Amino acid sequence: MRRRITIPLLSTGVVAATLAVATPAQAHGYVSSPPSRQALCAQNKVPDCGQIKYEPQSVEGPKGLRSCHAGLAQFAVLNDDSRNWPATSVGSTVTFTWINTARHATSNWEYWIGNTRVAVVDGGGRQPDATVSHTVNLGGFSGRQKLLAVWNIADTANAFYSCVDLQIGSGGNPTPSPTPTTPAPSPTVRPTSSPAPGGTWTAGQAYQVGDQVTYNGLTYRCRQAHTALPGWEPPNVPALWQQV
Repeated sequence: MRRRITIPLLSTGVVAATLAVATPAQAHGYVSSPPSRQALCAQNKVPDCGQIKYEPQSVEGPKGLRSCHAGLAQFAVLNDDSRNWPATSVGSTVTFTWINTARHATSNWEYWIGNTRVAVVDGGGRQPDATVSHTVNLGGFSGRQKLLAVWNIADTANAFYSCVDLQIGSGGNPTPSPTPTTPAPSPTVRPTSSPAPGGTWTAGQAYQVGDQVTYNGLTYRCRQAHTALPGWEPPNVPALWQQV
């Protein structure tokens, strides 16, 4: 999301003018497992997604919406059910994992199927970990379902939205446990200097914009300076890494 700040400029004999200063979008959060629609776009598993491919964490809108794209025209593709989004086969109990690239104080997380809120998790107004996982019972549902996950922020009127397509039951396998599950950074992990381009991605390593690493045989370039945490492997956080 881009904000525009208008600053009045005054000069003698000249009518007051304005200067528009644009600030870059900040990173926030989205469901990475099972992959949400924006995660599938960011991973190139669904083509022609538009801008959401580059900022899956930015689906932010007023609280109380029931849409996949938070009413944002540039992300309207997420609300297009005709695209036949890949559905993850799951059992009746599913673990949903959020990647939080900006850790906002949290009111709660909600999970909806249609007009039914199937789960709510209290955030207590606290800042969450970099990754957060919730196990949700979907025993009352079967077949293909579109689940809407909502992250309600405590200190603003906004929320973040992710739609996840699921195939529940009918021989589906339970969602594998994500790695890690609600981790906290180890106090013994200390950032080190940025590696030379071509090094292997390593948790606890400090990376700068432009650094290149390899992970699972693929090469990625750093998009935002950060210190890597478990769960922030390059394919999981396209806001931080771009495949080259």
